[in-house]
Amino acid sequence: MKRTRASRSSPNAPLAAGAQRGSVDAVTDSSGQGAPDASPPDLDAIEADLDAVQAALDRLADDTYWTDEVTGEAIPLAVLETEPLTRRA
Repeated sequence: MKRTRASRSSPNAPLAAGAQRGSVDAVTDSSGQGAPDASPPDLDAIEADLDAVQAALDRLADDTYWTDEVTGEAIPLAVLETEPLTRRA
């Protein structure tokens, strides 16, 4: 399944961590410039997180979300509650 990215103009587009919808200050300072000491987002890490979320959604759709991908054993609910993207028990 190929994932497409939502347009930032969409009201349902994902926000950066800590950002609030309609808040320009969450991303830029009052001058409209990015914060000078802010490091750029790690796009590789974001892509990996999105891939993990998509894999979890695919497992939910396949009814295998609660099953260890390697052993086939059930993943305890407590594990899934603390780490919902886990694939191993």
